[in-house]
Amino acid sequence: MSEEIAIKNATGDKEIYEELFPQIRSLLSEDENVLSNMSNFIAAINQSFEKISWIGFYFKTEREKLTLGPFQGKTACTTITIGGGVCGTAAAERETVIVKDVNEFPGHIACDADSRSEIVVPLISKDELLGVLDLDSYDLAAFDEIDKFFLEKFVHEFISRFGAELKKMLSSISKL
Repeated sequence: MSEEIAIKNATGDKEIYEELFPQIRSLLSEDENVLSNMSNFIAAINQSFEKISWIGFYFKTEREKLTLGPFQGKTACTTITIGGGVCGTAAAERETVIVKDVNEFPGHIACDADSRSEIVVPLISKDELLGVLDLDSYDLAAFDEIDKFFLEKFVHEFISRFGAELKKMLSSISKL
């Protein structure tokens, strides 16, 4: 299956997200496994925004940690304690966290020293935390309420379609 993401009429982030959403919906396939869908999900977002320096998933494990999943960008921290850093804070609070300047965030974990801003969206299915979607940028204040609105919408679409499969996969991984 060949898929191409095409953003043609966008003049700003809101328009990019509006053009991207139906493309992501059609890109996601129940005929593919959850990891393949997650990989294409982040690739579509990554290739649509120049401001993104890193994007990826962290999965919640039984040990109250977040473990690195599919991502695009530089090598990353493999494990983050829930409650630690931006990802761990979003996971603990079950709320999207926008950080305009990571150097001002108490306890920020610098996986990439050049990262300047970040947004993290929790993955919640039937009131259970499954992980987070993390986006970094080399620009200060790269993410705002527009990003929050659309990324939460994208994550909701993903979880509504693949939450049960993701939960089953995470259960299998935690037993290894």
